[in-house]
Amino acid sequence: MDALHDPDRRGFASDNYAGAHPEVIAAIAAANGGHEVSYGDDAWTARLQELFSELLGDGVEAFPVFNGTGANVVALQSMVTRWGAVIAPAVAHVNTDEGGAPEKVGGFKIVPVATPDAKLTPDLVEAVAGSRGVHQAVPQVVSITQSTELGTLYSVDEIAAIADRAHALGLTVHMDGARIANAAAALDMPLRAFTRDVGVDVLSFGGTKNGAIGAEAVVVLDPHAVDGIPYLRKSAMQLASKMRFVSAQLVALLEDDLWLRSGAHANAMAARLRAGVEAGLAAGSIRGVAFTQPTQANGVFATLPPGVADRLRERFRFYDWDEATGEVRWLTSWDTTEADVDAFVAAIAAETTRG
Repeated sequence: MDALHDPDRRGFASDNYAGAHPEVIAAIAAANGGHEVSYGDDAWTARLQELFSELLGDGVEAFPVFNGTGANVVALQSMVTRWGAVIAPAVAHVNTDEGGAPEKVGGFKIVPVATPDAKLTPDLVEAVAGSRGVHQAVPQVVSITQSTELGTLYSVDEIAAIADRAHALGLTVHMDGARIANAAAALDMPLRAFTRDVGVDVLSFGGTKNGAIGAEAVVVLDPHAVDGIPYLRKSAMQLASKMRFVSAQLVALLEDDLWLRSGAHANAMAARLRAGVEAGLAAGSIRGVAFTQPTQANGVFATLPPGVADRLRERFRFYDWDEATGEVRWLTSWDTTEADVDAFVAAIAAETTRG
């Protein structure tokens, strides 16, 4: 079959634009032979459980799903009652970018909290926690994202402080880890050190943004924090009949630390992009660009002079983050190359210095 797109075209719009890692494709092909038991009673899903236990310790349980929205809905729905609510940053994916699925499908209320860097704090959590009577949903879960929607990172101490305060208030803690590989690579510490060991109860583990085709997992770190996940996964239409193909993708990522290597590469390309723009600003070859967030993972947030973004997008796809301020978001991926970054920096220089 002929390709229906230009395989050489690259951009900085989203790590979802990147294709699947060749090792993931190979794992799917390896899982394809013969007949294997359906709905998760297969060798690939069993191997995935072993790998998550190696990463996070005995007693954890992983539930593979198709996508990040599904992972978050199933995870959070298992953690709240029908009258419960979830505290999350206002810019959190569960609040802004999942089509209302957590509330419509999950049946719980999101309590959004304004924060300039997409990060909650213990005091912000406490300010909105607690029941205020039957007229309002009762906060029962705190959901944080690592790395955040603004490309920022929680330190291990920040996560521990949030979890400690949440647990003291009778709340459980969920982590949306759609870009967990980027966070783990940036923090340079074992996954359990900033999840299970510091009080995170349930993790949505992302694979799709890191080289998988469509594979995420709800990883239960504390079984006392959840109820009914096998049934909720089915009713949320996230139970794969041929689950071996979902699990095989995650197995490929976790074995030999491919997930970490890919996350680290994407982070390095974001750092290269920012450094290139900063060098251009210092030299005067780039003008009028300002960064709005620290670059801590694989996201670069900046403002551009009027008209520059649209001209750049004629060659490189990327999204506006805030049209009113001219803020844009550039994301790098597991397959972003140094040449891709350097070409983009050169284009930024050309467009910001046009007469």
